[in-house]
Amino acid sequence: MSGNGDGKVGEGEGEGWGFIYSFVARGTVVVAEYTEYTGNFAAIAERCLHKLPSSNNRFTYACDAHTFNFLVHDGYAYCVVAKESVPKHVSLAFLERLKTDFRKRYGGGKADTAMAKSLTKEFGPVMKEHMRYIIEHADEIEKLLKVKTQVAEVKNIMLDNIEKDVNILGGCRLWTVVRS
Repeated sequence: MSGNGDGKVGEGEGEGWGFIYSFVARGTVVVAEYTEYTGNFAAIAERCLHKLPSSNNRFTYACDAHTFNFLVHDGYAYCVVAKESVPKHVSLAFLERLKTDFRKRYGGGKADTAMAKSLTKEFGPVMKEHMRYIIEHADEIEKLLKVKTQVAEVKNIMLDNIEKDVNILGGCRLWTVVRS
């Protein structure tokens, strides 16, 4: 990442975009957070958190030239607030990385009983490093996602062709036979 000298995550020369704030919450209790900025984004993100469905899913809300991106998984919500110029898939890549690391470190243990913001001192610097990593590798992430999209398209075409072949055969069901 090209920096502008002030140490702000996502504030690179000429990039004009970045991550502002992130947190991990168990239910509606924020157990870890990270930011280098001041503003009302934390309060807005927490309000959004209280309105999220509990189902495993991804959600994005837009407010005041920022996006509030959430990944909800197994009772935990992972959030990143980004400038709206940050591509959504870059924010989601950050959230997936954050979720994977958080679950690896705390899954089934410390996080299940953590008090509000009690993991910030320990996990906040980790969140900062994940922000830096994703920002530095945004181009590679875009390329990887394009390849994944192309693979999914090829898979769908193949499945469509198989379905057409089945229809040509008069709707016969295909069975897989395993020989021992």
